[in-house]
Order: sequence, then structure tokens, then C-alpha cells
Amino acid sequence: MVGFMKTETPPNPARNAVGDVSWRVSIEGEHQVDEEQVPKTEQTSRSIESQKADLSAAAEQFDLAAPQDILRWAVEYYPTNLSLACSFGMQSVAIIDMLASMDILKSLEVYYLDTGVLFAETHQTRLRIQERYGFRAKRVAADLSWDEQKHKYGGLLYERGIEGVNECCHIRKVEPQRRYLVGKSGWITGMRRRQSANRANLPVAQWDEVNSLAKFNPFATLDDATIWGYIKANNVPFNPLYDQGYPSVGCNTPVCTRPVADGEDPRSGRWAGLSKTECGIHLDGNTIRSLDSSQL
Repeated sequence: MVGFMKTETPPNPARNAVGDVSWRVSIEGEHQVDEEQVPKTEQTSRSIESQKADLSAAAEQFDLAAPQDILRWAVEYYPTNLSLACSFGMQSVAIIDMLASMDILKSLEVYYLDTGVLFAETHQTRLRIQERYGFRAKRVAADLSWDEQKHKYGGLLYERGIEGVNECCHIRKVEPQRRYLVGKSGWITGMRRRQSANRANLPVAQWDEVNSLAKFNPFATLDDATIWGYIKANNVPFNPLYDQGYPSVGCNTPVCTRPVADGEDPRSGRWAGLSKTECGIHLDGNTIRSLDSSQL
């Protein structure tokens, strides 16, 4: 059973009185990481095969560990060119708070995909998070503005069924994401195993074959209640749309995101009526030309 347990940590100016306590994930008690079996940080350059081996070992060793342990190891193993993909959804704001509480937020770059049609509430959450934790997220966007894309394609792609929606995601999310990741050593996501069948076996650390860099999923094993417990306990700012019937928040279009009624699948508000569950940056581009920013 997944739950929280408190461990005292040194006070951090980025956190309030509630946040001076670090909440760690435990499964039937705190999982103890055997430091002797975890690959150690090397300051020299490592081959791809060496990185893959170390990530595989870390994935096994940290599978039931607290997300803070995974984040700390990621930052130590990749001290430069590490990034956090941030949608300012529930996962990413909790990760930012954890990084700040360990005083390692400054060790990486936080970036977000600005599609040109994000909800105003998402931008407002971004500004609140930036002010709270003292950083500025890097904006990553498509070459074409929303209006330029509309003019080039003679209308709104999302109105053209699954193919149009996939093309729009590819232009505004997948390609900008891939360009941004060139030259990076690794990236951190908020992906979780419970989000979809495609993610059921998601490791906490892996090699991203598509982008040729490391990928960390520190929240892979967590459920909604665990994450919301952390957010509320530490007074972390979050997108107000969650309280307005939006369990998953993406682009502000009639097709991409809508509120979900009680009893509906939380994912039913995304691309309603289309056979689409992923936006694409977590998949091979040859499989689907589309990133679900709400799950980053």
C-alpha cells in the first residue's frame, strides 16, 4: 500500500512551515535503498552503453524508493544538461517542490511546451510556481504561431479528426520537444504507470531511445491520492482547473480538453470521441505523430 511518512529535513527558505517536513513515499514502510548496489556518479564522460547499464541498475534498485531519492540520484549522475519537462500539472508542481526542498532545483532547467492554446489558468499557475520557487521556466514552442499554422493549413487541424489532431500535436509539441532535447543529458517527467495501459511497466529510470538521452520517471509508482496528499500537506500551488472538473489538463480547444463528469474515466476529457490516448513525446514518432502535457 502506498502512503506517506515524515522525515525531518533541514529548513529551506522556499518552503513554508508545513513544507519544512519532507514527505516520503513508502510501501509497507519506507523502502531502503542499498547504496552499495546503486551506480555511483562519475564525473568523466560515459558511453551510451555504460549509461544504459547504470540506468537499468538504478531502475531496479529505486523501483520502490521515494521519488526524492530518484531525483537526487538523477541530479548527481547528470550534474549538467538535465531538464524537467513541466506542464504545471499536479505531477510537475510536486516534483518542483521536492527539488526545491532538497535545494537541487537550480541544478537543472525547467521547461514547458507552449502550444499557443494553453489555458489561462495554466499560465497563471506557471507564474505562481515561478514566484514561489524563484526560477523562470524556459518556453519551448513551435516555429509557427497558432495563427500562422491556421493560415498555412487552411483552418484548425483539430477539427479534422484523429489525423488532424495528431498532426497538430506533432507540430506544436513533438517537434519542439525533440529540438529542445538535442544536447541534453537527460530529462525528468511526471509519467505514471496508472495513467494508461501503455505505461503499466514504466521504469523509474530508462534510456530514451528516440531522443538518445536518459529519462527519469520518479512518480512512476504513485497514485493520485499520494500526489494530492503531498501537494496539500506542503501547500504547493496547483492549477485551479483541477477543482473545476478537469482531472487532465492539456490544450484549450473543444477537442483536446473538456471537464469530466462524476463517474467518467478521468482520461475521457482528453480528445473525446477519438481513439487517442497519447500526444507523442513519450512514443516513437513513427508509431504516432502526436505529448500529453497533463501527464508530464
